[in-house]
Amino acid sequence: MMRRLDFGVTARMLAVLVVLGLAIFPVYWMFVTALTPDKDLFGSSINLLPDFSRLSVFGDALADGQVVGWLTNSFVVAAGTTVLSIVLGVPLGYALSRFSFRGKASVGLALLFTQMLPEALLVVPLFAVFRKFDLLNSLHGLILADTAFTLPVVALILKGAIDGVPRELDEAARVDGSNPPTVLARIILPLIAPAIAAAAVIAFFSAWNEYVFAVTFVFDKSLQPASVGVAGFIGEQDTSIQSIMAVGLLFTLPAVAFYLFAQRYVVSGMTAGAVKG
Repeated sequence: MMRRLDFGVTARMLAVLVVLGLAIFPVYWMFVTALTPDKDLFGSSINLLPDFSRLSVFGDALADGQVVGWLTNSFVVAAGTTVLSIVLGVPLGYALSRFSFRGKASVGLALLFTQMLPEALLVVPLFAVFRKFDLLNSLHGLILADTAFTLPVVALILKGAIDGVPRELDEAARVDGSNPPTVLARIILPLIAPAIAAAAVIAFFSAWNEYVFAVTFVFDKSLQPASVGVAGFIGEQDTSIQSIMAVGLLFTLPAVAFYLFAQRYVVSGMTAGAVKG
């Protein structure tokens, strides 16, 4: 029995290591490619080890003020989209979960329907609307466009989380004199903290990687996010693979850092919910 148990633990650990390796290898390959010279990059042999003597490629990328500006713009847009999506998604999810009103089913279907429409189909009408309200070539206009796409997903995620909270808690709080906003703030939000963190990660990643709206609505290069800036490294006559990989890796790391930061709150929120239950 002990041997069988040890074999099962070993098998699970090996499976975890394999999955972890598959997840990390693309990032590692970007790092290796960024440090590989052209003669080895296009050679017949495959080099799996990085050449640390060429780490200056990352310094050169950061020395370019445009790259830092692109990353800053991406962070502003992603953070603004995340905050706005959560601020609007929490009351919307609460209303869909706890209140009955005419057209409630239609609102839910409309939220699902918005996810069936590709961004390319909405670029032209949104461009006309944004031009009328002077929202083109601005980061706040890009935040609004990204929020329009992420808000339905965030609202549906939070609605599902609120549905899992017993209504008896709401009723007990109202007996004590609490109004719906107070119930939402003091009772519901602490219990759905993991769902809020998960929704925040989805909103952040969606805005961080968004390209179609960014390349269409922003004309000034100093306002472009990194998703558009990295694509600009691909030239007609010459394309520096090392520069693309270096900037691409710098573009990836902040998103990974945000995920690791939010994951802590997902775990802590789940633990807190289990204790309260």
